Amino acid sequence: MVSTPAPLRSNTPPRLRAFFYLLIAIVATLLLAGLGGLVWLASGNPFTVLNSGDRAPAAIVFVPRQAPAVVSLLVNPDRLEAFRLASVRPAERHRARQQFDRLKQNLLQRTGLNYEQDIRPWIGNEVTFAVTAPDFDRDSTNGAQAGYLLAIDSRDSRQAREFLQLFWQKQAIAGANLTFEQFAGVKIIYSEGNSTGTQLPAMALVGSRFVLFANHPKVLREAINNVQAPELGLSNTAAYQRAIEQFPKRQMGVAFVNFAALSGLLDKTQVADLSQRYESLAAALKFDRQGLLADTVLLAASGQTLPTAKPPIDRSVGALKFIPAKSPLAAGGEDLRQFRTEIAQGISPYKPLAEFVDRLQTDLEARWSLQPEDLFDWVTGEFALGMVAPIERKAAPDWIFVTERTSETSEQIARFDEIAGDRGLSIVALTLDDQAVTTWTKLSTEANSRSSAGVDLKAEVQGVRASVGKYEILATSVEAMRQALNARSEPITESENFEQAIAALDRPNDGYLYLDWPTIERISGDRIPLARLARIAAKPVLENVRSLTVTSYGSEPTLQRGAVYFRLKDT
Repeated sequence: MVSTPAPLRSNTPPRLRAFFYLLIAIVATLLLAGLGGLVWLASGNPFTVLNSGDRAPAAIVFVPRQAPAVVSLLVNPDRLEAFRLASVRPAERHRARQQFDRLKQNLLQRTGLNYEQDIRPWIGNEVTFAVTAPDFDRDSTNGAQAGYLLAIDSRDSRQAREFLQLFWQKQAIAGANLTFEQFAGVKIIYSEGNSTGTQLPAMALVGSRFVLFANHPKVLREAINNVQAPELGLSNTAAYQRAIEQFPKRQMGVAFVNFAALSGLLDKTQVADLSQRYESLAAALKFDRQGLLADTVLLAASGQTLPTAKPPIDRSVGALKFIPAKSPLAAGGEDLRQFRTEIAQGISPYKPLAEFVDRLQTDLEARWSLQPEDLFDWVTGEFALGMVAPIERKAAPDWIFVTERTSETSEQIARFDEIAGDRGLSIVALTLDDQAVTTWTKLSTEANSRSSAGVDLKAEVQGVRASVGKYEILATSVEAMRQALNARSEPITESENFEQAIAALDRPNDGYLYLDWPTIERISGDRIPLARLARIAAKPVLENVRSLTVTSYGSEPTLQRGAVYFRLKDT
């Protein structure tokens, strides 16, 4: 005789959760066309900055055609700061001002410069920073020395000139050995250093507009030479011109990355595959009162063809109605079969993410006897993925996956049931809130001295599925399934946070990947590699992010477009 069964317990093993982590990686890879961001926004009426930046970067003429990376801010930094301060609650303004002060100081550290005293009186409406070369002197005997160039637009050439004179007078008093050099009609000033050990930049005032800073006079000479010989500059390359053409005229910043040149600057194992498939990445930054939008363009390398994607969708994804409003991570789109094709052709350049997908896929194949086609090829309609945040801080999150039913769905569900049976799981039918559901359950017994039979039956739910209307729902626990069924009365698509997170993104698109960033940071730990990678790549920006949303606008044979929207806190 067996005692009354204990309540069903949800103790989803890592291998089943791996299925959902793999889905996250798949969706993220296809939607994540680029991740960019610099500083915030911001004068008189600070919101006039929203109508600024309707021009291409002028200082790009100084940047060589093979520069690994260049970023241009096309609005005065003080206006950005004023905008940000006007956007946050009064109680948060002191912290926001401190963040700007830290950013300014970090940018100028070891130069002996002070932004407020030295730069602010004359800075104009453009700041362009470029990594000009992985090794500017091309001398292997002294190691690779990257070239750095900073070009700042001057709104007052007299004050800019006075700044240069005063700065170098102070350095001469401090013991610096100054060199004044005339190059192509431009006076270059530099020094080997001074008694304080400060790393002094080489400087030049070009015409009456730009003040140039570089980490070596050779970098300055090359920058000036690029103006004299335009064919040597980045602005005259076909890749840069084509990328810029894709963006609307009104933008606050532009970033451009040359992958082949970048591979000479960073770890080649991380960039080499990327440079074989893609030539460059460009991003245009725009701001609104709630956040920062980065439109992105990936250009294929010469001789490469990007996967041809199905047309973007111009409607809401119905499967998202089963994702709860409070879900901190949600994704929705169409046709995972197409996604798998694109991944097979295009994921390898994303080295860390590719390794993560490969590892999870290998694990699922080994433990569950699942092949890639078992996971994705039956999902040709709408799909949605959602996270259910755990109540306990250290507990693993639960997951919900929804797919539109097609002619192949029933066969694949039967395949899942067969695999579960082969692994010794029981197929148990239940009623959950008047909805028929099926669980994959591991039944076991354990001793119980308090029971007359001396044995308890323990049931561990390892997965739940349900058919609702035209959709199939899979969940990692009974509670997650309950939340999916109840979400229809309050889905994420009707939540204010989600609506604001996607409002700035264009339609049609390939769907969305949405993250409530503070919640994801709190619960992710090392469980979600996407969150870990984002923290590493964009920590200064993400400190102030309320949510981020990624989408893709599809691809052409040689070009892929997408966008990332950062909704800021306290807006």
